[in-house]
Amino acid sequence: MDIAIQISNLDLFYGAFHALKNVTLAIEKKKITALIGPSGCGKSTLLRALNRMNDLIPGCRITGAVLLEDKDIYGPGIDVCELRKNVGMVFQRPNPFPLSIRDNVSFGLRVAGRKNSAGLDEIVEESLQNAWLWEQVKDKLETSALDLPLDQQQRLCVARVLAVAPDVILMDEPCSALDPISTAKIEELMLELRRRYTIAIVTHNMQQAARISDYSAYLLLGEMIEFEATPQIFENPKDKRTEDYITGRYG
Repeated sequence: MDIAIQISNLDLFYGAFHALKNVTLAIEKKKITALIGPSGCGKSTLLRALNRMNDLIPGCRITGAVLLEDKDIYGPGIDVCELRKNVGMVFQRPNPFPLSIRDNVSFGLRVAGRKNSAGLDEIVEESLQNAWLWEQVKDKLETSALDLPLDQQQRLCVARVLAVAPDVILMDEPCSALDPISTAKIEELMLELRRRYTIAIVTHNMQQAARISDYSAYLLLGEMIEFEATPQIFENPKDKRTEDYITGRYG
């Protein structure tokens, strides 16, 4: 197994609340890993721990290690901005900036100091093509991103992440605001992106996890109960708690 991110003995606290409890998990390169479990089990907290988004929450404290290419992202001397470029995030609801389509895609590059407009235009086009959005927007790059339909807004957010050349893409329920047809498009896109990127996704949709993920991790009350190849999790789980959740008997 070629590991992109190794999580070891990770504990996370929000003040006195113990949100993640001794989580150990290896995320393989160029595979899709799904984090599943009931609401409040720690899925999104774990996902956000992979690019230190939880740092923004007052009172958050973390012990353990998260290794990206063998370097602990919580160790000394880590450039958090560089980390978040390498480990990009696509959120639950599309969150395009109130800017043009072009400026949304190039935003991260401009923040990083990239000024060459010719080079930027090439990256914008390539990123939109890789997000399967170029044909729909190539003639309206200067129009507001907020005018796009929701599924295209979400693909634009994917393009914005791709533009800064990440190694890992985190997706926090990226289809929860979308209809079934739009969801299918995003799932197809994820399967295509898996050829070049490592993807970790939080999803409440068991069918989605079964369709698109290579590995699944079941979390419950902050603990990782079971982590296996997705067919194993869905067809022959080892832990009864996993089976109860997969079959709808949980709660």
